[in-house]
Amino acid sequence: MSTALPDRMPPIPREGMTEAQRAAADELIAGPRKGVKGPFVPLLRSPELMARLQKVGEYLRFGSALPPRLSEFATLLVARQWTQAFEWGVHVPLAIAAGTEPQTIKALREGRRPGTMSAEEALVFDVVAELDAERGITDARYAAAVAALGEQGVLDLLGLVGYFTTISMVLNVARTPAETPAGVAPLPARTPRGSGGG
Repeated sequence: MSTALPDRMPPIPREGMTEAQRAAADELIAGPRKGVKGPFVPLLRSPELMARLQKVGEYLRFGSALPPRLSEFATLLVARQWTQAFEWGVHVPLAIAAGTEPQTIKALREGRRPGTMSAEEALVFDVVAELDAERGITDARYAAAVAALGEQGVLDLLGLVGYFTTISMVLNVARTPAETPAGVAPLPARTPRGSGGG
């Protein structure tokens, strides 16, 4: 029995797009993502927001000061925090390709602190967890983060967490369906608070 909730903001056919939506879609298609998919399907309802936000995401994914292993790892942390299945499915293969151990990803999926993290992954885990719990980080954690990542790396990490938090909110509210690739264990189903479930 399927428990999938209906997609609230499905793809807009090109013939149904406004001029601004077509321009935003064309810009996305011409960039490294090559298509309007995932969070950009619902975001197309606000084409100016989508155009600006996708540029932030393009920088954070393809040009930030963080090495790919850490940016992909941090993305998985946010996807796990938000139980965001679409982003999880997209970024697990990218994280593995960047060097994150499958056992580390398995522990994250199960909501556990992984024992197989690299020192830099452990630092990112601690920064993101403390930021989520405390809405900030201690002086000691900040100093460790700057020593490992530099000030730009710390800011890019904060930007990435904020960006993927926004993306996760959009996807969760829009109920955009996940496309979990073969070989990737999906995140456990979630029951949103106030949904009437459970």
